[in-house]
Amino acid sequence: MGTLGSIVANVRKSVSDAVFEAKVLREAGILGISRPDRAAKVATTFLRWGASPATGVATAAHKYPHETMLIDERGSLSFERVHRRTNALAHSLAAMGVGPGDGVGIMCRNHRGFIESTLAAAKLGASALYLNTMFSGPQLVDVMRREGPKALVYDEEFAGLLDGVDEGIERIVAWTDREPEGQSLEALIAASGDSNLKPPPDKARFVVLTSGTTGTPKGAQRSSPDGLLAMAALIDKIPYRSRETMVIAAPLFHSWGFFHFVISLPTASTMVLRRRFDPEATLRAVEDHRAQVLAVVPVMLQRILRLPPETLDAHDLSSLRITSASGSTLPGELAIEWMDRFGDTIYNLYGSTEVAYATVATPEDLRAAPGTAGKPPRGTVVRLYDEAGREVPTGEVGRIFVGNEMSFEGYTGGGNKEAIEGLLCSGDVGHIDPEGRLFIDGRDDEMIVSGGENVFPREVEDLLADHEAVVEVAVIGVEDEEFGQRLKAFVVVSEGVEVSEGDLQAHVKANLASYKAPREVEFLDELPRNATGKVLKRELWERADKSPSR
Repeated sequence: MGTLGSIVANVRKSVSDAVFEAKVLREAGILGISRPDRAAKVATTFLRWGASPATGVATAAHKYPHETMLIDERGSLSFERVHRRTNALAHSLAAMGVGPGDGVGIMCRNHRGFIESTLAAAKLGASALYLNTMFSGPQLVDVMRREGPKALVYDEEFAGLLDGVDEGIERIVAWTDREPEGQSLEALIAASGDSNLKPPPDKARFVVLTSGTTGTPKGAQRSSPDGLLAMAALIDKIPYRSRETMVIAAPLFHSWGFFHFVISLPTASTMVLRRRFDPEATLRAVEDHRAQVLAVVPVMLQRILRLPPETLDAHDLSSLRITSASGSTLPGELAIEWMDRFGDTIYNLYGSTEVAYATVATPEDLRAAPGTAGKPPRGTVVRLYDEAGREVPTGEVGRIFVGNEMSFEGYTGGGNKEAIEGLLCSGDVGHIDPEGRLFIDGRDDEMIVSGGENVFPREVEDLLADHEAVVEVAVIGVEDEEFGQRLKAFVVVSEGVEVSEGDLQAHVKANLASYKAPREVEFLDELPRNATGKVLKRELWERADKSPSR
């Protein structure tokens, strides 16, 4: 009976999931009535290729051949043209020896070269390896040696970093402002025919590198999903719709920027891309293209809101329905400031390279509980455990574990994240309020013990960020002979505002327990950040180690 009961439960769940998928995808405009011949082509493509980016571009090319797929600094490309161009590129890569399971490194900023390289790799069943555009030469060499791709697609500006990279790796220039040296992406596209390819034996795979904010970046491998539940679950939380325009400011090599590229395919949305982020230019892009979606990392919102009020007032963002943020902490006051000025458009996704997504905070969540990470989408399980592996009660702090079908398959260099009952550790600690909303209290490896008391830097960061003189802040734990560890704050203050170390320490003591006040405050012109806006705390630790102790 137990086995029969399990079968019945699984059937009910499958039916329920299918009904949910159909409802959400129909409301989004992804499923709908179309011409019989086009519907047949779409169905055939999906059956042959599965839920791959290759399916997405081929399907959009069938349904909307002449509609604009992307706009970058070189102009616009239609869905059909991108489909044909990526067929040709795939044929050229295959002629170089790239095949199923082989790696293709991609070190590109946000432009057509990134998109087309990814789609060509997917059509071959190759594994796309996304390289951080802020890598140093030694980091790039180390990752390329570890991952071993057969080809590297890169923007010419990064050519100086390739010394030491295996000469046997095919090098392809994706973007250059002059005549390229060596083979270029455009030349490879022009060199081959654009006939359709046969589906590869394996799913397309993608390797996204961890941020490396506290250590060496690791490669996290993920395959295309088996079905559409994961996409439907996110669309249910963040209301993406078919045939809209997305300004993707978040780096495409990062999970969040890449997600918007992926979601643009089944929704047949137009991507607006620029190689470098500029606060005012981003507002202008939203206004000029009447974009409905703006994809950012939180520091981009911060830099936009730092623009002069007259600049902010000069741009019409009334078309914007979704300002989607992820990649680093979104301070509650930043979300409220954005929504007070531009409307309740912010959706904040919490996740990691390894667990994919965990929770989504809607505008309603952020208004009701500023700073929350929100609630899990359908099909995602979030649980909090203590150090002994016991689930903690509501309201208590615990280590965050997540499970869904988009979790990564392990690190390419070997190893995996810690797991409990099939759920992966996100690396963070947090608590869940009575309404089921998750709050992030900090990294589980950043908690310090000062004088016998547990302290999470995140709580102190959030409080100092609320101070009227503070633009941004990061807090770390450093060694202390008397207390074991102590907090040190690195603070960027508003231009023309004076505030002292004592002022900020008094602010913390007035609002938190006195042992949570940082013993040191160092003022900086800016915090060190990576390309996705995450603070590079390893650089702050190095800086603290070089500073005279008190």
